[in-house]
Amino acid sequence: MDRLDWTVLTVYLVAIVAFGVWAGRGNQRIDEFFLAGRRMRWWAVGLSVMATQISAITFVGTTGQAYTDGMRFLVFYFGLPFAMVTLCVTVVPFFYRARVFTAYEYLEKRFDLRTRTLTSLLFLFGRGLSVGVTLYAPSLVLSVILGWSETPTILVMGGSTIVYVIYGGNRSVIWTDVVQMAIIWFGIFLCFGVAVAQLPSSFTLRDGLALAQTTGRLRVMDFSPSLTAPYTLWSGLIGGFFIMLSYFGCDQSQVQRYLAGSSLTQSRLSLLFNAFLKVPMQFLILLTGVLVFVFYHFHTPPLLWNSVEMRKLETAAPPELAPVRARYDAALAARSEAATAFGRGERQTATERYLAANQEVDAARKQAIALVEKMGGKRYNDTNYIFPSYVMAHLPRGLAGLVIAVIFAAAMSTLSGEFNSLATATMIDFYKRFVRSGGGDAHDLLVSRILTAAWGVFACLVALQAGRFGSAIETVNRFGSYVYGPILGIFALAVLTPGATARGAFWGGLAGEAVVGWLVWRSPVHFLWYTLIGAVAVFVVGLGISAAVPRAAPPPGAST
Repeated sequence: MDRLDWTVLTVYLVAIVAFGVWAGRGNQRIDEFFLAGRRMRWWAVGLSVMATQISAITFVGTTGQAYTDGMRFLVFYFGLPFAMVTLCVTVVPFFYRARVFTAYEYLEKRFDLRTRTLTSLLFLFGRGLSVGVTLYAPSLVLSVILGWSETPTILVMGGSTIVYVIYGGNRSVIWTDVVQMAIIWFGIFLCFGVAVAQLPSSFTLRDGLALAQTTGRLRVMDFSPSLTAPYTLWSGLIGGFFIMLSYFGCDQSQVQRYLAGSSLTQSRLSLLFNAFLKVPMQFLILLTGVLVFVFYHFHTPPLLWNSVEMRKLETAAPPELAPVRARYDAALAARSEAATAFGRGERQTATERYLAANQEVDAARKQAIALVEKMGGKRYNDTNYIFPSYVMAHLPRGLAGLVIAVIFAAAMSTLSGEFNSLATATMIDFYKRFVRSGGGDAHDLLVSRILTAAWGVFACLVALQAGRFGSAIETVNRFGSYVYGPILGIFALAVLTPGATARGAFWGGLAGEAVVGWLVWRSPVHFLWYTLIGAVAVFVVGLGISAAVPRAAPPPGAST
């Protein structure tokens, strides 16, 4: 980055951190630190819900995913509007009227302590892994910009975020998210506009979309009924519905946002706000990734997007690399020539040449990736490097710094919200329940901040390994799918079946997690189906046990 980019980045980060500190001042009790005193308006909560989910992964992972795989990831969000409406009718009233800190407190009131503890543990496991990937994505951006290795970048990023969230609490998180979402929307339109503007003057947006369509990158609807095919219409509508139902209805990182609403109506409106805006936002981000793919038909893309690994390969294996590079350059030239002819209207004759050249480009890259994996002895995936490399190489100076600032600051806001929710579940569901329930406001606030720091350190450890998992946006949702099904099944038993017992809910939850574990390790079923299958397993086993085993005496204070 040049001096102007650094200036833009520095000014933005200083301003957003200062605003976060100012907005979060005055925390003296844990209800203020964790729930912003339950006084937030729907539009602020709604923007925070959106910002917590988006994070830097949306820019880094989703655009890279669209570049390599096209638009079909959009179906992942097709079930979201239906899930939001369902939640507004079902669990949101339960949570709000129960005046709980965490979603899992409700389960002790409905069932018993061990069901609450199991569900909270599943959340901590799934969200704890996911937050590591959330940290990895922006650290990856910084490593590309600064030329550092990923390890010190992750540690610097994680450390600064820990400091930020320890002070601000949930009020700081929400108000910072409001500002950042305005900047994020601006960044989305900016990147989209720049990608279109940088196409050749003789090559229109319509030509670009038609070219992308020949490779299948604009294909969204796959009507295959297969459970193993990725991103089909049915996995998005059905599997995605259950993932979103579990994520927004049972995941503390989201529940904690709308629990801060000043009324039940405010909490409901915050979710409906997301139901209308989330899918269009994801569409624009994915389409930007597709346009970046088209852009590199007329500009030379690197053989490997990870510049550090590319330099290592150039140093360690120049004789093996030379023919691969020659093949790649020749394929790029042929692809560019065919794309230009395509834009001139020679589509019938150019399409076949273009597809053959594009296939040759992919084959040359696979050769280079095989050399990297042979040299390093580990799996290589550079999907997450595509968009930041494009931003730094081709966006005008100043604008590049702004986009990087958006990614960086959005990541900090998301991390702060997730650290805050992880600390909330640990503090409320474990420390105050099992260790010390009456420590006083000052003691509880101190312990809450210590737990926040501990989760930050854990996220750093996960982030150091996250680069091996592939696309960041897919990895973070895959981690969540490991636990969302059992959690959703337990809540479904609690809310929908008055006859469900604590014994049925607990053992049903364990059975559901066992089923998901088998799917992960032994089944080819795509991860979008894990949540639905896991939830159904919990529901069926839980109802069966509840019907077969007489109801135990309820614990003191529990409701049935």
